[in-house]
Amino acid sequence: MIKQYETVFIATPVLSDTQMKEAVAKYTDLIKANGGEIVYEEDWGLKQLAYPIQHKTSGFYYLIQFKADPQFVNVLETQYHRDERIIRFLTVALDKNSIAYAEHRRQKGASKPAAAAEQAPVEPEAETETNEEE
Repeated sequence: MIKQYETVFIATPVLSDTQMKEAVAKYTDLIKANGGEIVYEEDWGLKQLAYPIQHKTSGFYYLIQFKADPQFVNVLETQYHRDERIIRFLTVALDKNSIAYAEHRRQKGASKPAAAAEQAPVEPEAETETNEEE
């Protein structure tokens, strides 16, 4: 029985871009090698942590949505534990509503930059006009 999952991991901030890409490739290849299918990937980049983890205050976040056999999640999480580059991770199974929401979020994210680019110049002009009238 194949299920859809979403995993987010936080890699240590001392990695170079090349090392981060190698870490991502390791886990995407692991998913594919165990009969899984990558549905979506998203690099969230370097972010501040809410609290220090292993004396680090920031980390590289990466999201992978994939379809795989439920037993594979244990294999994936074991690899996360063994990898010193990974400081935190979370893997969750997606139900039909979560899958629909994730799809909606991806479509909204794809159209967001175009909409933001159109709206950005309009908003400052409106504020400027309001300030001049006062």
